[in-house]
Amino acid sequence: MESILSNKVLLIPLGAWCVAQALKVVVLSIRDRRLNFSQLITTGGMPSSHAALVCALATAAAIVYGLDSAIFGIAALFALVIMSDATGVRKTVGTQSTMLNRILDELFKGKPEFEQRVREIIGHTIFEVSAGGILGILLAWWWT
Repeated sequence: MESILSNKVLLIPLGAWCVAQALKVVVLSIRDRRLNFSQLITTGGMPSSHAALVCALATAAAIVYGLDSAIFGIAALFALVIMSDATGVRKTVGTQSTMLNRILDELFKGKPEFEQRVREIIGHTIFEVSAGGILGILLAWWWT
């Protein structure tokens, strides 16, 4: 247990994820002018906690093991895949969810069996992912 609690490459990314999730609450609360703690457990939004986590992981691996290590290489490629997914596939799913909800509204007005809607904000904008990535890098650099 002690070795897990001293593992910077594990703890720093988790810390970056927590900071990003907390920042989502702040950003959304300022935007909506009301406190919204539901952002602590949802995906999407500003900044991307996924990007913060994977960029902190790659940065911590680079600092602890070096830029020439296999661990850093794996972490960096993992970060690229996650951030690409957040802005690509997951963003497209969010757009399709919006369209599906509009179709359901038009086709099935007044029919209670079709009132349930699909969650629309699933992915991230490039700005949200970039902000999360920069946050993760800065936090990892600061904490190591």
